[in-house]
Amino acid sequence: MRKLSWWIALLVAIATAMTLTGCGRSTESTGAGGQEKGTIGIAMPTKSSERWVGDGQNMVAQFEELGYQTDLQYGDDVVQNQVSQIENMITKGVQLLVIAPIDGSSLTNTLQRAADANIPVISYDRLIKGTPNVDYYATFDNFKVGVLQAQYIVDKLGLANGAGPFNIELFAGSPDDNNATFFYDGAMSVLKPYLDSGKLVVPSGQTTFDQVATLRWDGGLAQSRTDNLLSQAYTTARLDAVLSPYDGISRGVLSALKSAGYGNAAKPLPIVTGQDAEVASVQSIIAGEQTQTVFKDTRELAEAAVQLSDAVITGGTPEVNDTETYDNGVKVVPAHLLQPVSVDASNYQQVLVDSGFYTPEQLQ
Repeated sequence: MRKLSWWIALLVAIATAMTLTGCGRSTESTGAGGQEKGTIGIAMPTKSSERWVGDGQNMVAQFEELGYQTDLQYGDDVVQNQVSQIENMITKGVQLLVIAPIDGSSLTNTLQRAADANIPVISYDRLIKGTPNVDYYATFDNFKVGVLQAQYIVDKLGLANGAGPFNIELFAGSPDDNNATFFYDGAMSVLKPYLDSGKLVVPSGQTTFDQVATLRWDGGLAQSRTDNLLSQAYTTARLDAVLSPYDGISRGVLSALKSAGYGNAAKPLPIVTGQDAEVASVQSIIAGEQTQTVFKDTRELAEAAVQLSDAVITGGTPEVNDTETYDNGVKVVPAHLLQPVSVDASNYQQVLVDSGFYTPEQLQ
């Protein structure tokens, strides 16, 4: 009887092991060493901006090259959608979460669940705020983005050489995105001396972040605000420059400007900055409409996020170069910062095409 029971137990153990092995292979990728590396949850904010689509695709490709599976989700700019998507990833037992938040302060409870499940979190491009449960941050030098935009305006107007006064209007990003304040503060660090001296004038009087913020980076809202600014403050004055933090906002601004009669020899378009080097805006720069954009190579950002993630999972050393700047209200999050590049008609070929980021056909 004991001998029979021993054989039955052995057969059950073998069957169970085979079942578990089969299940593992059906749900996870196998790395180069033959070991299953698990699934990475990637939560992106929206597909309405082409840069986020590119970010997601770049990370998927790089994670899968290392042997991970990926679960890529887009929140469609709806906070609850993203919360539900992340909670579902936690329930599925992902190895790690990479999150570009829609609202940087909306994930506190959700990320506590991740911590309880021992799931590390990488904050991607936008800082996750109000929680200790974020391990690392992969982003660009966001203050420098604003500096590049503002310095471009200063240089093109010749302000450092004493030219002026010129009329300018200011736009900022979404108030629920931590990056928006960095962009704005960076820009104002350059523009404020010229505003104080009167070389730059804001006829609308709207200069604080709260006055110029654009919820969800919405180009339609930027277009409506520009319409109102032009009708209220520019019946006789001419607009010379627009500080815009993002290409989608820039295109909305330009649409309103052209509707108001800007864009000809008698009434030329103002200097209009931007960010992300989206195809439509690079085409606009080539056509002589939008003036400048700030390029952030999302291939490099994806690589940084993947490096941080893989190091955390495998027990390696995550590469960071900033341990002081990004305080999320609970902790200073160690960050890997990349450098942005100012792009206009003079260097788009070198920066965007020669680097292989875009093909010439994409920009036609």
